[in-house]
Amino acid sequence: MDVELIRWPAEEDKRARLAHQGKARLLLVSAGAVPPVAEDALEDWVRLPADRTEVRARAQALTLRLSAITSEVPTLHDTGLLTFRNNIVHLPPTEASLVTVLVYAFDSVIAPDTLIAAAWPDEDTPRNTLDVHISRIRRRLTGTGLRIRTIRSRGYMLETVPDEVERT
Repeated sequence: MDVELIRWPAEEDKRARLAHQGKARLLLVSAGAVPPVAEDALEDWVRLPADRTEVRARAQALTLRLSAITSEVPTLHDTGLLTFRNNIVHLPPTEASLVTVLVYAFDSVIAPDTLIAAAWPDEDTPRNTLDVHISRIRRRLTGTGLRIRTIRSRGYMLETVPDEVERT
């Protein structure tokens, strides 16, 4: 199991360290203690005393989330969280709309008009507005192993960053 069990609040430091490392965490919350607000999608909690079946089920759910986060295809969650490998990026709604299309067609070219229609379906949005949002998304993707590449005269493509590019 790739999920760390942490006694809350006794092991608060361990929780912070594992969160920083991007590890999945299941907090075993002491009776009467207030559970913390989850820091990311890799954290859940159960109040003690807990049934073994419930602990196992929550740990399995965290394992599934971990495998989605560490897969080679990015995942965009309903909450606007983009996950790829061990990286999580928070996206505002407009940028999430654009990335939804790019993730769905991962490694494929998407025309600017398709992206504009996805993010602003009822508006006559100028192309430079799209360009501004693509620029913002590119900055957010820095260091995640993902990038948006411009394909001249055709559109944009979400792809993984080649290893030699990441090292430079």
